Amino acid sequence: MNILLINHHAGSLQHGMEYRPYYLARAWIALGHRVRIVAADHSHVRRENPCLNKRSRLDQQIDGIEYTWLNTPGYTGNGPARIQNMLIFLFRLHYFSTALARSFRPDVVIASSTYPLDIWPAYRIARHAGARLLFELHDLWPLSPIELGGYSRWHPFIQVLQAAENFACRNCDAIVSMLPNVRGHLEAHGMAPHKLHIIPNGTDAAEWRDAPAPLSETVANTFCQLQKAGFLLVGFAGAHGLANALDTLLDAARLLSEVPVRFVLAGSGPEKSRLQARVRDERLNSVIFIDAVAKKQIPSLLRAFDVAYIGLQRQPLFRFGISPNKLIDYMMAGCPVLQAIEAGNDPVGEARCGLTVAAEDPEAVAAGIRTLLAMPPAQRKAMGRNGTRFVLENLTYDVLGKRFLHACVSQRQRNVSSVSSLAPNNSSTSIGSSHE
Repeated sequence: MNILLINHHAGSLQHGMEYRPYYLARAWIALGHRVRIVAADHSHVRRENPCLNKRSRLDQQIDGIEYTWLNTPGYTGNGPARIQNMLIFLFRLHYFSTALARSFRPDVVIASSTYPLDIWPAYRIARHAGARLLFELHDLWPLSPIELGGYSRWHPFIQVLQAAENFACRNCDAIVSMLPNVRGHLEAHGMAPHKLHIIPNGTDAAEWRDAPAPLSETVANTFCQLQKAGFLLVGFAGAHGLANALDTLLDAARLLSEVPVRFVLAGSGPEKSRLQARVRDERLNSVIFIDAVAKKQIPSLLRAFDVAYIGLQRQPLFRFGISPNKLIDYMMAGCPVLQAIEAGNDPVGEARCGLTVAAEDPEAVAAGIRTLLAMPPAQRKAMGRNGTRFVLENLTYDVLGKRFLHACVSQRQRNVSSVSSLAPNNSSTSIGSSHE
């Protein structure tokens, strides 16, 4: 089967995030299918963008995956330049749609960009090729810019986004979502119940089986000295942005000043310098910042933590569910997890791999840390093993790739029973959104 996946932000191990299209494509290729990913050459989420040298299109192979990069202008932030980047990507995708349909001859076309506007050129390609059409929902647009960005429902751009979502709900053969609680929303916009398949984020188990790359000598020595001094490590790894509620963790650190614990914040992001200044000003001596580590070093970093912290700001959109990639990494590393998130699902509770407390509540976070650190080490390790086992059984891309293929070829499924928020027991189960 030939699978054409359109994702504006798709990356690879070479380019960095977004990784999900890459890992799904590798899983499909391992099962004997041919995959082409179509993406914009410029995306703010990538570590490195491909170089097209003013060409409008570049075709290349990466790890057996066929990539088509379309030339788009650079941008920063979420203003008009980003919208221009989207529109030019869509224009080029429309321009090349007939050629893609004829040369690649897809059996399945997947519209998978964060925003839904790629559904129209994807529909055109599918019609030309006689292919099935899927829509993969990462985040809810236009609901996200309405609820998070304060846009009016009557803003012209919002109206176009809503038209695209409605078109996808009514015209796709199937809809794949990472959000476990979207059924009501999508049905309200025209989706037939049998079309929904919920397939979460996942991980490549092979990357965890191999011996992990060691941490830098400086970081490794720091951890070793802290552990010899009797300190337990509560760690966070990821983007230092407002969404991750790291001020709440610093507030909890202040409340735990008498506890033999050190808080390790690993990563980079727009809020890092401000958080570092706050730690200096408030003399929060229990907090340590380290630079972001390479992807291959993540297992070594996370396995040094006694407890891994994940938090998010309170947002009404989380009623549809969450699926942070970093949580899956924590679970694969065998870390007991403290989750400070209020959402429509509770992945930590589902996997029995830690504790869940209220979001943006320093007292609750501090109490959760006290509870976890007071446990015998064997009990914390058992929680960590629960998380690893859950991911290996349910959330590897080998498993998820097969479930996605089922959505590609399945006929009218009418299983609309209520589903687990995390465990993919059938084609309508799993965990939610794509937050980092």
